[in-house]
Amino acid sequence: MPLLIPSSRDEIDKIQSEGKKRALQLARQAKFHQGRLDNIDEDKLDDPAEWRKIPLMDKDELRSIPPERFFDDFCHAPKNEIAELWRSGGSTGIPLFYPRTFEDMKYGILSFARNLIAPNLGKKDTAQVSFPLGIHPVGHVYARACQQHEIGVNWAGAGNSTPSAVQIDLINRLQPTVWMGMSSYGIHLANMAEDQGIDLAGSSVETILCSAEPMSIAKRAKISRMWGAEVWDGFGMTEAGMMGGESEAKDGFHIWTDLFYIEVVDLDTGEPVDEGEEGGLVVTPLFTNNATPFIRWSSGDIVTYHERGATDGPLSVFPVIKHAQRTVGFFKVRGVNINHPELEDFLFDYEDLVDFKAEIVTENDLDLLRLSIEVLHSGNPGELSGRIIDDTKNKFEVTPDVVVLERGTLAAEFESSVKAPRFIDKRD
Repeated sequence: MPLLIPSSRDEIDKIQSEGKKRALQLARQAKFHQGRLDNIDEDKLDDPAEWRKIPLMDKDELRSIPPERFFDDFCHAPKNEIAELWRSGGSTGIPLFYPRTFEDMKYGILSFARNLIAPNLGKKDTAQVSFPLGIHPVGHVYARACQQHEIGVNWAGAGNSTPSAVQIDLINRLQPTVWMGMSSYGIHLANMAEDQGIDLAGSSVETILCSAEPMSIAKRAKISRMWGAEVWDGFGMTEAGMMGGESEAKDGFHIWTDLFYIEVVDLDTGEPVDEGEEGGLVVTPLFTNNATPFIRWSSGDIVTYHERGATDGPLSVFPVIKHAQRTVGFFKVRGVNINHPELEDFLFDYEDLVDFKAEIVTENDLDLLRLSIEVLHSGNPGELSGRIIDDTKNKFEVTPDVVVLERGTLAAEFESSVKAPRFIDKRD
């Protein structure tokens, strides 16, 4: 399927008008939606007031369906049309498995392939895909998108399927120009390589594509510095597909609004928020809904919406959202909330810091923030520990206990994990 991008907002509006009607028709086939959509006029969906009569869906409502009833009550495609299952990416509750039809997959792969445009990837490139491979779609769909556009692929998978030492060896031997994986795993590989005396910044990799984890400014800069490569991020969800990606301006995610209709609303009132104001992201897939009738899906993401991004390039036809990173976790320590991405951003700003793990532990009946760190061989562990203690106290109003680990300790601990477990609550 070609990567054709709409030529105008008018063209996108026409696609959305047709797609919303079809989305409603498909949703009415599912038992889950029976009684929810009876008063909706499918011929008036371009009227915002009529469209907003459709009730929002959320994760709690979806998870209230007994797992053994999920396929019968929510999904509506016959089994002979199902190509594969995608595992939900949530970390709480029982994971859900979304069937994808053969028709869904055409557009699913297209949505991923769009992220090859801005980095100018094509036949000249080869990619090492180090995303997890399996029922979570990001790895294998990215790999298939690359192959459809004549980009050679090494299906490495994450460290739980191909050990990280082997991954580094494959980069040295096969000389890929692109590395794809979760940002935390990119840091993990670079740390391991540095500990082995291997300079990934001097490797063949010129472009890095990440997804599935928050990407802070400090984390992006750290990965770029360690790999000597340009870092690009993508935004997606298993309920829909790869919904968007970055332009060269790196000012947020351009959303493929010809594939996914989005709204940003006040979650208390359901009304749209003003441009640039934070609100809840609401998504209606227009082409990847042949088995799963997501319509006005409230994803739990808090974002801001901007009609135009900073680019004049091919993605300029699409609007931009910026993720507020407020759906991820936080520690509450002695009455102080410490946001995980904020702490990660803060620590990765220290250039001598290789990696870290943050734990909340109980000592003498008191909660304690323990930061376990590894330091560059050229760094000064004592000096860095002192700076982190003072700066953490000033920034977060919590005095941490800093433990310096031997190089490679965290690498060994993170090796078997899909996502590096950097934040752990070990309170009694």
